[in-house]
Amino acid sequence: MLYELFLDLSEHVSVFNVFRYITFRIILAALTSMSLWLILGSWYIKTIKSFRVNQIVREDGPRGHSSKSGTPTMGGVLLLFTSFTACLLWINWSSGYVRITWLVILLFGLVGFGDDYLKVTKKRNLGLTGKQKLMAQCVIGLLAGLLLNLIPSHTPVLTVPGLKFLSLDLGPLYALFATLILVGSSNAVNLTDGLDGLAIGPIILAAATYMVFAYCSGNSVISNHLQILGVPGASEVAVLLAALIGGGLGFLWFNSYPAQIFLGDVGSLSLGAALGMAAIVVKQELLLILVGGLFVIEALSVILQVTFFKATRGRRILQMAPLHHHFELLGWPESKITIRFWIIAIILSLAGLSTLKLR
Repeated sequence: MLYELFLDLSEHVSVFNVFRYITFRIILAALTSMSLWLILGSWYIKTIKSFRVNQIVREDGPRGHSSKSGTPTMGGVLLLFTSFTACLLWINWSSGYVRITWLVILLFGLVGFGDDYLKVTKKRNLGLTGKQKLMAQCVIGLLAGLLLNLIPSHTPVLTVPGLKFLSLDLGPLYALFATLILVGSSNAVNLTDGLDGLAIGPIILAAATYMVFAYCSGNSVISNHLQILGVPGASEVAVLLAALIGGGLGFLWFNSYPAQIFLGDVGSLSLGAALGMAAIVVKQELLLILVGGLFVIEALSVILQVTFFKATRGRRILQMAPLHHHFELLGWPESKITIRFWIIAIILSLAGLSTLKLR
């Protein structure tokens, strides 16, 4: 909207040429999304409270979580709204990657919304079944993989971080690979979202890392210099990620301990899918294991706990899964767990960025 307007004006007034720069629009997108959250956040929380859209705490969860019952949830709805609005204003929608990424984000958000809605209306911690969510996510993932093949610049190639000469052409199997990435990243983020501010911090860090990769991949000069795979149109995804980062920062203002609102599945599933799509677009899918390592660890803790429990008929590796609950039961304060997990996420993001120079 405003991007196209200012682009037209730049032909007559030179000052508007600044809007041609991706970096300038990245800043505007982040500030717009964050500002909208700060302006609308209090009103949204009050509105959600009036409709009694409150968090339903697990009965088998840590005892300290009983105080969280009744806290408004589905903050992801406003986060997606503010981010999408920022993108409407500052992004170039001619990029097929942007359109597909937003489609995937919104569809995953719709699955999460349905899950949250059922939990709220039933007033118990039961939403969509695991099979229902997984099936919906797989369908969306396959759709994304198929749509990506329609973009001329897209190549179904799997690259290895740090090894520029090593790549694997997945051909028609790429849609299945993309599905695995999207389903895995969305569910891993969802499992991490269990403490005040715990998930949104690493989400912001991972999104910022892939924002840098998207900007570099979309710029032919920079991608050639860094010897990474160039992806025409990927730089606009950097603006999209900036909008999500800004929305995430605005959400964190209200989600920091003690939280006034939670993401809900509508937020965690959609943001996890956004990270997966970012990795797919810039052809750095394997790097997500490192950049999103905290989410991987949380997901693995659940898998290992469940597997060990079934294999040993009732024994546990951890006191409770996901991993952050284990540390809670060890007596760690919630804020300490969150900050220490953020520190781990920062280290992993920096390690991911370092691969830009490892060629």
